[in-house]
Amino acid sequence: MLDPEPSLGGSLKLGHVLSSIGAEHDPPIDLEDIHVIRHSFKPGGHDGLQGPEDLTPERVLAYTREQDLSTRRFPAEPPRYWVVLIADGKRRSRLYGTFENSGEVLSERTDTNRSFDLQPSEFLAPLRDRLVVEWSNPRNWHRRASSAAGLPVLEIADRDKVAFPGFDRVRLTFHEMQDMVDDHRYEDWRAALREVQGIYLITDSTNGKHYVGKADGSERILGRWTSYAKDGHGGNVALRELAFESVGTDRVRTDHARNFVFSILRVFGPSTSTSEVDAAESHYKRALLTREFGLNRN
Repeated sequence: MLDPEPSLGGSLKLGHVLSSIGAEHDPPIDLEDIHVIRHSFKPGGHDGLQGPEDLTPERVLAYTREQDLSTRRFPAEPPRYWVVLIADGKRRSRLYGTFENSGEVLSERTDTNRSFDLQPSEFLAPLRDRLVVEWSNPRNWHRRASSAAGLPVLEIADRDKVAFPGFDRVRLTFHEMQDMVDDHRYEDWRAALREVQGIYLITDSTNGKHYVGKADGSERILGRWTSYAKDGHGGNVALRELAFESVGTDRVRTDHARNFVFSILRVFGPSTSTSEVDAAESHYKRALLTREFGLNRN
């Protein structure tokens, strides 16, 4: 089994990884047997993957198996193994997993799409979520492995633990924040955030509107953010309005919280007085005009 260093700086190529692991497979898997696909997130879309929360086995399988009917846009007879990468930055692409293709399901063909019989494969399983390559042209979202062989490997990392970056560098999407409050990989984050009071910022990425909030007393930042992770609004009036919409005479929960980004403006020690935290909260609301143009209602 290939066992490169955690950080490779592009000296290793994707073709080396595929060929090395493929040679150990029974029967061997050659580059000609592999097609490489890169999915990217399309927030606000209906058919694609909108965000990390859509990276479930069922959702990725359903999205990957349906391809365009035009053989100019996708091969008429694609190879047996489909290696799926997920965009992880402008050109960074992280390995999601591999599917084994048993051919088109002709009974599911429509006027515009073909569907393929895909099953999850353990090919490349040891590198799942760890292998990161540089995808040279984001507009070209799939290619045969022989064409993708020269893509630089940027990283083969251990993702078992997420290091805490420091209070002034905290930035979490709503999905990441949900992971942070209970995933073992974020143990260092929880240890830091449960010790401090603070002023935090929630940004709605769909329109740039801000909400300034505080975590004081015994609640601390971890406790306050845990409440957001549970319901998406934490009891705040404006955020609760976004969490529900009217459908006829009913109020239906939305998933608008998926658009929120969490960061920290200022932290205080556990013994800081409530009045000092309150004063800081008021300052940031005034400075960022979140009452006039944002999501604060008081």
